[in-house]
Amino acid sequence: MRPQVVAHRGASHENAEHTLGAYLAALDAGAEGLECDVRLTADGHLVCVHDRDLRRTASRRGVVSTLDLAELSELDFAAWKNPWTDLDDEAPDRDEELDRVLTLRKLLETVADYDRRVEVAIETKHPTRYGGLVEKRLVEMLRDFGWDKPGSPVRVMSFSFTALQRVERLAPDVQLVQLVEHLPTWSMLRRVIGRDWVVGPGIELLREHPRFAQRVLRSGHDVHVWTVNTQADLDLCIELGVKAVISDRPAYMLELLDQR
Repeated sequence: MRPQVVAHRGASHENAEHTLGAYLAALDAGAEGLECDVRLTADGHLVCVHDRDLRRTASRRGVVSTLDLAELSELDFAAWKNPWTDLDDEAPDRDEELDRVLTLRKLLETVADYDRRVEVAIETKHPTRYGGLVEKRLVEMLRDFGWDKPGSPVRVMSFSFTALQRVERLAPDVQLVQLVEHLPTWSMLRRVIGRDWVVGPGIELLREHPRFAQRVLRSGHDVHVWTVNTQADLDLCIELGVKAVISDRPAYMLELLDQR
């Protein structure tokens, strides 16, 4: 079975994660899905940023949740990935819009306007100072696109079971993915997650405990795995019957799958 290839924060191996440039590169490569993390700004906008603070991706102090979108929009979220670009006289000029903070709305608009179906896996990050407001704003946005109904290209992921429960109450037709990093966590979660929820283990968990995926599949849940970047890990996922692989290298994963 050929798994769906989902671009982790865009084509983030070669491009700065969560930028529009990274997502356009992933779409050009043929990625069948896009993955993003979302956080809420101080003025209520959902932005695609993984870390709570800006030190790694914007090279400055500050916490995403304490800044307005206008303040974040002034920052360069791509320079950290290729810090020597300014010294390369032959490097092509870049569109600044490709390197700025990306709102979830802009990402969803890009997907909606694309010429083929592309699915989006949205992870809500917790803990956060805004608690359940993140999921409330997310579902409101999905309703704006008509993507809170059956057949929606969007699924919502989280390590927080409580966060996914919120989405289930607000939009019961949206597919949910319970992320799992450590095996002991699953002992508790397997008793409470929804019957049709997807389970999303990390690849390290599968390497150490490949039978985990088999047990999950036998219990009736699909499995989506993060972050799959090598041929060996892809082969393991295919052997185990994984439905989706989330990768920093979507073009490479698609190439490997085409060669099989």
